[in-house]
Amino acid sequence: MKIEQGMAAVVTGAASGLGRATACALAAAGAKVAIFDVNDEAGEEVAKAIGGLFCHVDITSEESVVEGFAKARAAHGQERITVHCAVVHRKGKTVGRNKETGEFTRLSTEDYAFAANGVLIASYRVASLSALGMAHAEPLEEDGERGTIILTGSVAAQDAQIGQVAYGSLKAGVVGLVLPMARDLMDLGIRVNAILPGIFDTPLLGRVPEKVRAGLNASVPFPKRLGLPEEFASLAMELVRNSYFNAQAIRLDGGIRMAPR
Repeated sequence: MKIEQGMAAVVTGAASGLGRATACALAAAGAKVAIFDVNDEAGEEVAKAIGGLFCHVDITSEESVVEGFAKARAAHGQERITVHCAVVHRKGKTVGRNKETGEFTRLSTEDYAFAANGVLIASYRVASLSALGMAHAEPLEEDGERGTIILTGSVAAQDAQIGQVAYGSLKAGVVGLVLPMARDLMDLGIRVNAILPGIFDTPLLGRVPEKVRAGLNASVPFPKRLGLPEEFASLAMELVRNSYFNAQAIRLDGGIRMAPR
């Protein structure tokens, strides 16, 4: 897909990290970017910096996502590009031991369901609502494409560690969405792909001690460092531009295979 000047795009979780880098790359290529996030201050800051639009969107709420798309489309027109980076989850072992009491504990069904809404259901929610809008758009001249959707999986979908039973299994579900959704949408000219990032240098990891960071760097086969958000954005841009990418889930991880812990 050729990114035409003024083409509309939506990026969730774009107030920071992978989403922010992707929003900046799309804007630099000429797209009008709507930023979906719950962080108002940072989201507005990014939107101002790239000439985009901030929409306060909670990905766990159907109403909030619907309203976000409506606001974005009213300002920029129908999005042709959607990159879903936002995530909400909880972690814990299936069965673990309380260090203070010695008692066995279980990741509650409620916590798992909370994570399911913020990881897997949110991915379907954002992708399907975007696809519904794209279906009404006129096909672009190149390949008759109407739009492209990029989901964010994780290497945890394939090598989840201890304490990642919810995150890992639900990210595996995100990967599982890609092929059937791409097939559902093929006659409409809408492509669906996913990126599975490894350990990336996002604000979340910016708070870890230097010793822990050094260990994370060393765990990556090559290059021996954390991934850069700009590298995620670079792959997202290639998935947008190269129309022969469809129904793919691509690891972006420096060759890492996660150990159990």
